Amino acid sequence: MIDIQAAFAPSYARARVLFLEGAAAAGMAIRSHNHPLPGRDGETLAMDLALDGSPDAERLLIVSSACHGAEGFCGSGVQVYATHDQAWRQHAREAGVAVLYIHALNPYGFSHLRRVTNENVDLNRNFQDFSQPLPVNTAYAGLHDLLLPPEWPPGPDNAAAIDSWIALHGETAYQAAVSQGQHAFADGLFFGGTAPTWSNQTLRQVLRNHAQLARHIAWIDLHTGLGPCGVGERIFACRDDAAALQRARAWWGSNGETPVTSIYDGSSTSALLTGLMWGAMYEECPQAEYTGIALEYGTVPIMEVINALRGDHWLNRHPEAPAALRAAIHQRMKDAFYVDTDAWRTQIVGQGRQALFQAVDGLASA
Repeated sequence: MIDIQAAFAPSYARARVLFLEGAAAAGMAIRSHNHPLPGRDGETLAMDLALDGSPDAERLLIVSSACHGAEGFCGSGVQVYATHDQAWRQHAREAGVAVLYIHALNPYGFSHLRRVTNENVDLNRNFQDFSQPLPVNTAYAGLHDLLLPPEWPPGPDNAAAIDSWIALHGETAYQAAVSQGQHAFADGLFFGGTAPTWSNQTLRQVLRNHAQLARHIAWIDLHTGLGPCGVGERIFACRDDAAALQRARAWWGSNGETPVTSIYDGSSTSALLTGLMWGAMYEECPQAEYTGIALEYGTVPIMEVINALRGDHWLNRHPEAPAALRAAIHQRMKDAFYVDTDAWRTQIVGQGRQALFQAVDGLASA
């Protein structure tokens, strides 16, 4: 068993080594899909897969990290710990459940301390039907220039203008306007893109290669940045389907534990979103009954998260920024999505481990 703290890494490159070493030591089948671009320090980037169990298992659990790159520090730690957790691995084997770990869905963002892909795209807004008209976010259009002012940090006039917008519409509306996703401003926040990204295309290939024989599929996608610090919200990650929601709540929200929330009924801290990644499951694996959650761990208050993202996107617009400002923006991004304390990491692993056991028990009963 690995120490909880040792499962977490300070960089993408180190996280990848820990994951691959853990999977190899456990005898898992490993496959890597290399990204076409290098990492921040010139390292190879990849979406790495490790399969624990039979490739033709009827029951499959997918555990994924770094859909939003900078959130990968947390998700990778949960995955690395799981590869060393003999009790957990035995529980899955005895239930006949294969576990597919997808490490770093967005390795570029993980390495470069960005939430987005190399295309500046929010991967979890990118699973649209691009042959059809894309959603229009009118509220974001009105905020775009305020969110990305000419200078950083923003001046007092900018802060006053945003405060005025929030006073008029409310903080919840501000969060929704900014985070809902938009397809009109390619350099803006939560840009969903105008075509499938590399990560989108690669994930679809992974599902086609590894999940088309399963009859029952569960998916835990690990995220950070919403909600109270250290609390893992279990957000329903399926279509607006009553039967699937009932399954998710039976599996992950029973016995008085944290309930499974939903973007459809307003119970989640997340806004109502479109273009979500799990939509690929219905398209690539229509043979399976699918049940999934996003396990969303809180870090810092939402306004701080948004301001960290604003700085990151400003920096992407201004590569000439001085080194000190660049370093400060990168550190603020990391702090927004990863709380670097032993207590937080212990909370993360405990809740993640519970969700893994619950997923296997749910699949076994399906």
